[in-house]
Amino acid sequence: MRKILVIAYYWPPAGGPGVQRWLKFMKYLPDFGFEPIVYVPENPSYPIMDEKLVSEIPGSVKILKKPIREPYSWASLLSKKKTKTISSGIIKEKDPSFMEKILLWIRGNFFIPDARKLWVTPSISYLAKVIADEGIETIITTGPPHSLHLIGLGLKKKYNIQWIADFRDPWTSIGYHKKLRLTESSRLKHKALEKGVLLRADKIVVTSNTTKTEFEAITPKPIKVITNGFDDELKPRELDSKFTISHIGSLLTGRNPLGLWQALQELIAENEAFKNAIKIQLAGVVGEEVLHSIKAFGLDDYVEQLGYLSHDKVLETQQKSQLLLLLEIDSEETKGIIPGKLFEYLNAKRPILAIGPKGWEAGAMVEQHKAGNTCLHGEVKRLKNVLLDAFHQYEKGTLVCHSERVEQYHRKALTESLAKFI
Repeated sequence: MRKILVIAYYWPPAGGPGVQRWLKFMKYLPDFGFEPIVYVPENPSYPIMDEKLVSEIPGSVKILKKPIREPYSWASLLSKKKTKTISSGIIKEKDPSFMEKILLWIRGNFFIPDARKLWVTPSISYLAKVIADEGIETIITTGPPHSLHLIGLGLKKKYNIQWIADFRDPWTSIGYHKKLRLTESSRLKHKALEKGVLLRADKIVVTSNTTKTEFEAITPKPIKVITNGFDDELKPRELDSKFTISHIGSLLTGRNPLGLWQALQELIAENEAFKNAIKIQLAGVVGEEVLHSIKAFGLDDYVEQLGYLSHDKVLETQQKSQLLLLLEIDSEETKGIIPGKLFEYLNAKRPILAIGPKGWEAGAMVEQHKAGNTCLHGEVKRLKNVLLDAFHQYEKGTLVCHSERVEQYHRKALTESLAKFI
């Protein structure tokens, strides 16, 4: 068995999609001849917790921990609520408060590449001994937070090891990057750090073809696309009696589907049966501006906020829903974002309504796998037609999903692809 060291920030009991990727890789890597060791913070400040995920940690995985100094815990002394929202990825675009502006400016310009930069130097020192003692030949860093790639960079400079950088999301091209109130010097520093990582890593893993193309313009190093996936054996579930449309995960300002709200408003006004049957479920953090939009379109009575759901409840909700909603920001920069929830949606075998930018890679996947329909944000008429067609099938009891070729996204198949790349 070959030992590999994986350096991660998000690890159970953290909740959210960032945990699942490496938790599942760890589960299957021994099947392909690897003995994984994971290095994570001892005292992290996770915005979302899911204690149930602790039971999914494979017993074969050796876990190393080192304390981390978390700026978010210091910032919370100024404003606990504002700090938590920013650390969760909620950045107000309209009328941010003075405190929000201050916190964002500090986050963007003092903590480059991110608020976990203080963990870099002590981690390099600590892991030097681990590499020697364990006979480690390969390390893998996974980000965001992208500061973890700087740990890989520091170790690569010192030791003759293979370093693989796993990018679950892009770095400087991700949507929220522009919202950090960066100075020009800070922006250039981000670019320089990103380039340094891409040039010094031996191999790079990304989650979309769009990111692969973006990085290929910067580095000649081998780049492998390994998407997120699914791993769950699903129980048979009875569908909701209502025409339930469910969105799983954070629904923040940028993803606010105004076209969808308008389409629903018009259908409710035009179709009594639709009005009586429709129910919209939102699981996860919902931004204030999204809630304002829902109210403005008169949809309050049809929306149920479920809050954060444990992973097992997420699976149940997906399976019972009539229609699953996949949303992305309407921006050129988000074309390559493939939400992790897409793969669990595919596994749930319920029709997907995907709304995102033109040329969205995730939307194309929905259609390629015959898993649902893709619309642009402003296509109100098309949205109405898609919703009405799905509703008529619901009335007849024939609303089903005939998705194809989704087995390639099972976590074991994805781990095999990773193992071959290592």
